[in-house]
Amino acid sequence: MNYLAHAFLSFNNADLLVGNMIADYIKGNKQFEYSSQIQAGIKLHRAIDFFTDTHEASQEIKNLFKPTYRLYAGAFIDVVYDYFLANDRIHFTTENELRIFADITYQILEKRQQDFPEKFGIMFPFMQSQDWLYNYRTDIGMQKSFGGLRKRAKYIEETDTAFEIFLDNKQTIQHAYDVFFPDLKNFALNKSAELLKN
Repeated sequence: MNYLAHAFLSFNNADLLVGNMIADYIKGNKQFEYSSQIQAGIKLHRAIDFFTDTHEASQEIKNLFKPTYRLYAGAFIDVVYDYFLANDRIHFTTENELRIFADITYQILEKRQQDFPEKFGIMFPFMQSQDWLYNYRTDIGMQKSFGGLRKRAKYIEETDTAFEIFLDNKQTIQHAYDVFFPDLKNFALNKSAELLKN
């Protein structure tokens, strides 16, 4: 999953949110430098990623991107899921609810910048100023997010094809998301409760 989903699946817990958002930038034993609750967020992030990668619905979407992007197909799936979450009227009944959620998330993270690893600290101002969390809801936001993947991933040469695949297969991806996301939410609720208990 991408940033919006990881924020959403932190369930309004600030420490879980911090851990969930910085996890990709924490390597090896670095996680043990954080509080137990932030460590729980880091572990939750990794568990969510594994669950997402191995879910049957994700495999179906992966097959759309795999012929062109091979090992990077999963990265596109993560971004695509954020589009459908941002437009999910079960979780964000209006655009304004998504707006409020994004703003609160930025505010929490802004106050916790002392906990950011260097690379996330460099990236966060761009996330906030370009309003990534809210803009996942639009096609143009998706196009920009795909472009961001190209900048970060060494072997992705272009993302125009990925954007066309997304546009051409929205209905198929929507169906996969509808099957997948309730399973992920239940998994993340149980996993976060387990991690916070330890």
